[in-house]
Amino acid sequence: MITHPSFSKAREEFDQAWQDPRHTLIELEPIDVNDMLQKYYVMSEPVRLTRAMLWDAEGKKAWDPRTYIPQVVREGNSWDRTTGEDGEERFLRASQQRAWKADIYGRVLEEVYLSPREHKILFLGRGEFVSDDGSRLQAGGHQPLFHVEHAVGGTDTQPLSLWRIVHLTTEKDDALIQGQTAGTPEVLRRFVAIYVEKDLGRKLTRR
Repeated sequence: MITHPSFSKAREEFDQAWQDPRHTLIELEPIDVNDMLQKYYVMSEPVRLTRAMLWDAEGKKAWDPRTYIPQVVREGNSWDRTTGEDGEERFLRASQQRAWKADIYGRVLEEVYLSPREHKILFLGRGEFVSDDGSRLQAGGHQPLFHVEHAVGGTDTQPLSLWRIVHLTTEKDDALIQGQTAGTPEVLRRFVAIYVEKDLGRKLTRR
């Protein structure tokens, strides 16, 4: 059920969608995760995230969104994971996600592609596919499909969280841009905090 044989082919689909003038594009400013932790949290023990740690966090979130972004995903399931010789990974994911513009939830279906070499993850939205038990799944009709790119930039000692999304709209939606630009950075901050507590064992207290 995976459409593309490689990350590079999946990226071609993402790039093509990004260049379509009808679509709604959002790209956040890079987030310095260590500065963010210092600004928003008090830690029980000092920790400084490396680029490898942030990549580990991104991979865990991709596979298990319910644990790492619970304010967005209330249930989720990933399956059919394959790994290539170059370390690239591909799998399918179905989840109940909060809509971008309304306080409702609907099913989101995604093909997920990870490139350790590029430190990037692509989530390509799909209207339907077959689940791990053989049943046919359909995405909710509550919003247009969307593709997301999560990436890790910066240096080993100053990693940056990079994020952009393309909504497959029939015309640009400015209201969607305004709402998502305001809310998504908080989701990313909380995701990093969950990783630090759950996987690194540091207790965080919000300032």
